[in-house]
Amino acid sequence: MKKIRSLLIANRGEIAIRVMRAASELGIRTVAIYSYQDRFAQHRFKADESYLVGQGKKPVGDPG
Repeated sequence: MKKIRSLLIANRGEIAIRVMRAASELGIRTVAIYSYQDRFAQHRFKADESYLVGQGKKPVGDPG
């Protein structure tokens, strides 16, 4: 079985911080995604890596 090396956490609240803490204790790197509005959110800075997604778009994009 392969070892998990990194974990994408697509959540921004307290649960995300708890998952990041547990992953850190297990030696797993964490990756967070965030919107422009969440650019100062704690989960972004707690993760080992973080990436901005959907810049310039509303929370629910227009399909057409």
